[in-house]
Amino acid sequence: MPEIANYVRQGAIRVTPRVVQNILKHIGMLKLEFTQANDPKFPHLVDQLEFLLDFVEDFNDGKLPDAPYVGVAAAAFAIIYAHRKIDIIPDFVSDFGHADDSAIVRAVLINYEFIFQKYAKSRGIDWATISVDR
Repeated sequence: MPEIANYVRQGAIRVTPRVVQNILKHIGMLKLEFTQANDPKFPHLVDQLEFLLDFVEDFNDGKLPDAPYVGVAAAAFAIIYAHRKIDIIPDFVSDFGHADDSAIVRAVLINYEFIFQKYAKSRGIDWATISVDR
């Protein structure tokens, strides 16, 4: 997993406020897309992506003034990665199409757990339902 964590860090470094704004312009479409990507092999993925979208949206709305931008950038990177149709493992590959998306999202949640756990608590969300403990 260190390679994936490094990949996430490198990707998050390139996330600018403009990239975040672009995500927010398409947030409704992204939420719908992620809901439709329900994959029984990765049952946690939809909830995790929705959680990350909510985090980015709440940060943008000023509801998280103390949240470090590094968490926003990492969440944004995971969202962008999951949105891509062609990535390390294309989504249309049966049985494995969402494995890479799941790995990226899990790496974000693990690497920035202190940020996301605090956010989950502030929203009344049981962290165990979002985290990799599932």
